[in-house]
Amino acid sequence: MNEHDETSPSDAQQITLRGPAELADALPYLMGFHPNDSVVMVALHGGRGRFGGRLRLGIPRDPQEWEPVSGQLARSLIEGSEKRGSRPDAIIVFLCQDPGEGEDAPRTMERLRPLAQCLRTACGSLDVPVLEALCISDGRYWSYCCPDDRCCPPEGNPMALPGTTVMAAAAAYAGIQVRGSLSDMEARFTPRESEAVREQERALDSAGALLVSRILDPEGRGVVATETLELAGRLRERLGSAPTAGPALADIADDRLITAEEAAAVILGLQDRETRDRAAEWMEGHEAETALRLWRALARRCVGPFVEHAAAPLTLAGWVSWSTGDEAGARVALGLALRADPHYTFAQLLHQACNQGLDPETLRRCLRGERAARAGQEDDRASGTRARRAVRRRSAPCPSDTRDAKRKRRPTGGRAPSGSRPGRDMNRGQARDPRRLSRRGADGGGRSPGGPS
Repeated sequence: MNEHDETSPSDAQQITLRGPAELADALPYLMGFHPNDSVVMVALHGGRGRFGGRLRLGIPRDPQEWEPVSGQLARSLIEGSEKRGSRPDAIIVFLCQDPGEGEDAPRTMERLRPLAQCLRTACGSLDVPVLEALCISDGRYWSYCCPDDRCCPPEGNPMALPGTTVMAAAAAYAGIQVRGSLSDMEARFTPRESEAVREQERALDSAGALLVSRILDPEGRGVVATETLELAGRLRERLGSAPTAGPALADIADDRLITAEEAAAVILGLQDRETRDRAAEWMEGHEAETALRLWRALARRCVGPFVEHAAAPLTLAGWVSWSTGDEAGARVALGLALRADPHYTFAQLLHQACNQGLDPETLRRCLRGERAARAGQEDDRASGTRARRAVRRRSAPCPSDTRDAKRKRRPTGGRAPSGSRPGRDMNRGQARDPRRLSRRGADGGGRSPGGPS
């Protein structure tokens, strides 16, 4: 059978995978989780088949979509690899799906055979062959490329026991963990059936009636953005200061810390693109940790007719995961975001970049720059406000000057003091001390001593 060299988990260590059994066992380590109900494609480079870019997509339910989707996946993987520097020399395809109701694993494999053929044809039309196409179902695997029943029987071959293969040993040595199944990971982002679902739907209805019109109003939009980000910041701090729960209870504990009304206000506020982009700046350190918990909790609150609203918090969760090095979590969150809204541009761009193995630091630098520029503008505005206040304080009359001015204006029987001419003295005073003149003029013009000059 075919052999493939895998340079992960250590660049200094080469792992040779021999045949479909070890390829099937390696899949969870390549993705970071056990994919189910998924098409997975992995690029191979060089004569020894070094693993490169990879992508995953849920298997389309309608077989009529298989051919166009296969073409899109093939182009995406090949073009993405070219952008990273080299065109794939071959591709491996995995179809992962457990049997449906009234179906056994061999029937599942046969049902998916046309999809495997579509993928092989799509890659071949772009001059990149599919070296191996495997079906994994109910703990067994099949090869769509091997016609030999002696090594690939119709009933399939059992998967190797977990932890017994060379890939499992190398991954354990490198500290790589597989975090359960795709379904388990997706469950952290999806609503749970409970009485709280109806309460949350009512809160979203009420908040929508109030916020949507304000967001559409040019003046109200900025106010809503500020309110949304301030509330989201308070919720992050609340989550961060709460006692740490075990993994199984962490999401439940987070849900209890956020009211339905608070969740509704932030979810609807994040539908504004600029507000969402500001929220994406919480991407590093402790901010990223609490932000990810918040985005997961908000995605779980997008219930009923508000399912599409989950695209914003799911995309933010995907971005934070990618920014902090969790590519597997990023792919899951971004895939769900595109499931909620296939046309959500931010999710499309991030999903493509993550699948192509690009460095998120470019976007991080951009967001840091936006944050610093905005902070500079706020400092400038604050400095301008302080300067204007200082000018007003300097130009305002002090109490002693006011008393002096009143004494000098005391009536003298209708006559000017001896030896004085009002016009001449006024001109002399203006030349000597313009500030005193302005203070006198303020009083003489009928305005209060503290009024604006």
